[in-house]
Amino acid sequence: MPGRRRKTKVEPVASEVLIESIDTKITEVRTRTLDFSFNELVDMYKDEELIIDPEFQRLFRWTTGNQSRFIESLLLELPVPPIYLIERDDRVYELIDGLQRISSYLNFRGELVVDGEKNEPLELDDCDIVPELNGYKYAALPRALEIKLKRSYIRAEILRKESDPRLRYYMFKRLNTGGEELSEQEIRNATIRLLSNDFNKFIGELSLNEDFLYCVDPVPDTARKRKYLEELILRFFAFRNNLPAFRHDVADFLTEYMEAVSDPQDSTHPFDYEGERQAFEQTFKLLRAASEVNEGSFKLFGSVVPATGVSKNQFSVYHFDALSLGLQDLLTTVDASDKPLIERISAVIATGKVDPEFLKNTGPGKNDPAPLRARVKYFKEKFEAVVS
Repeated sequence: MPGRRRKTKVEPVASEVLIESIDTKITEVRTRTLDFSFNELVDMYKDEELIIDPEFQRLFRWTTGNQSRFIESLLLELPVPPIYLIERDDRVYELIDGLQRISSYLNFRGELVVDGEKNEPLELDDCDIVPELNGYKYAALPRALEIKLKRSYIRAEILRKESDPRLRYYMFKRLNTGGEELSEQEIRNATIRLLSNDFNKFIGELSLNEDFLYCVDPVPDTARKRKYLEELILRFFAFRNNLPAFRHDVADFLTEYMEAVSDPQDSTHPFDYEGERQAFEQTFKLLRAASEVNEGSFKLFGSVVPATGVSKNQFSVYHFDALSLGLQDLLTTVDASDKPLIERISAVIATGKVDPEFLKNTGPGKNDPAPLRARVKYFKEKFEAVVS
């Protein structure tokens, strides 16, 4: 399963111990099942008794057609999957799975609030079973269909407040892993708050750093909307602090690192927020300075056409890793205002980007541990040579 914590191999435990462990975990989960009418859910949402986290709302991305067909399904009394809720200590419910369905209904009713404002009510379009529905808004529906929608119900599986918070986190991750709606980082950002939101907020703040944004300017808007900048920052810290442990799939590795630094009960990766912030800021201040020296001839993290050495306006995660991590041993010795030194660093970057020795460790299939370490080592040694 994506995101699974990998551990060293251990001998199987005795059957009775295994059964007892499972039974113990079962007793730590408290659940109940309720059926809610959609009208009840609207009232709960308006009264803030049902919370759709703002972070989730920004991830509401069903098309108009998908939303319309969901409303059509309700009117046709077709079965719909259950939603999953967490019960907080104050008895308020938080939605943890079912965002697209609940948001679609709220949107049709004209009640969905995004970024503090109500969306324009959905107008049905692309209904394919009853095309006569197309063009209708909720306010224009015949009274009988309006009542039918209000009385439509959906099953809700509720994790009670008495449940172990860490097990609630793992349940959320299992519900949301493997779907195609969210990127890996969107899933991490949404789920990790069930352990602690401190690290999540931290990388969110750093994603607004001007030097970092200058350096990753080629990243397209579509990737930014899917939390790719936050994933790059997570990648930076995970490799900076735990590179020797990277032995398998990079997505799993990043998830495991984010879990470790976010989980209050996990002390394997203590995280010095102030020290790490300084390292991040110094890294991208230096890289921005180097980029500005030679901006006309190369994009800092751009790809390179090997035949010409001309940079394309395309982001390369291989360059991101090599350059940002290759600088780490020099952060306390290199001053971004030292123009001659920055010019030498800039020249190293420009030369390295077309060096076959570096390029052989980039490209498809090169996101594995060995090529990554080789890329970082390449620029680490080149940077050290011009500084010494």
